[in-house]
Amino acid sequence: MSKPIKVYLLSGFLGSGKTTVLKRMVKELKNRNKKLGIILNELGDTNVEQHLFKDEQAYELLNGCICCSIQEDLKSTLNQFILSPVDVLLIEGTGIANPQEILDALSSPEYIDHFQLTSLISIVDASHFLDYHSFFSSSKEIRQLLKEQISHASLLIVNKTDLVSPKKLEKVMAKTKELAGDQTKIILSAFGEVSLDVLLEARVLTVEIDQQTNPPSHHSSIKAIKIIDLPLINRKAFVAWLKELSAEIIRGKGYVQFEDDRHLYSFQFASKKVHFEKIEDVTTEKPIIILIGDQLDPSTIRASFDYAFHV
Repeated sequence: MSKPIKVYLLSGFLGSGKTTVLKRMVKELKNRNKKLGIILNELGDTNVEQHLFKDEQAYELLNGCICCSIQEDLKSTLNQFILSPVDVLLIEGTGIANPQEILDALSSPEYIDHFQLTSLISIVDASHFLDYHSFFSSSKEIRQLLKEQISHASLLIVNKTDLVSPKKLEKVMAKTKELAGDQTKIILSAFGEVSLDVLLEARVLTVEIDQQTNPPSHHSSIKAIKIIDLPLINRKAFVAWLKELSAEIIRGKGYVQFEDDRHLYSFQFASKKVHFEKIEDVTTEKPIIILIGDQLDPSTIRASFDYAFHV
């Protein structure tokens, strides 16, 4: 049997910066001539980040969370990598994935000899972390999920430090250290800029699994809403609309076309900031907006969009 494939699992709540870190890892690992495999997981039925990894051996797991509803899809994908091995496998879970169930799959008898879980990297959004842990602005479900993501990490990246004051960052660090424990390495980052040597370092993981005292969380209140059949829109109006959405919207992504520019643009929305990127290559992708959040009402959001853009 060939040596096990090194696996790095990227965890972290919606909008924390997982994809930014993943892109950095892919670029640097390719520079080191490593053969890569990537598993991308999305809550909805459309992955609008696939174009970022179009030249890689990447698999999409859609319509659910790796940790519960699409476990069989994950296993089928892992089987593909057993048949066609790579040097490194990078797994990006959805923003609401509980790492424990993914760890369970990788450490099951059928896979433990084929895959070596090398590090579980969890990313925290420093700018929203305290709000997500507040009894007044967050749900018990979200607080528990963040606790699970942090407590299982072997490397914790406190990202978006450029968006917080030193005093607030001090409070964030105190809380993360409390949740992470003494064995977890914690580093600070802005824009997901982390040394690859730090990211790739093998870290010992100790995971206690007790199904009776810690039943799997299915986080049913967190949804992905898809808006299709989009008209050409005004860029400034679109940015304003996103920023005016209710606090329940945690993450936004997709493709849009503007009235004054018929090119297709991908967009990312997190921390009340919007980033656009022109799709230069010919693509079959069509305009779509995907919004992820807690307790979302699809009809209300669609009505808001139709009103804002006179649909």
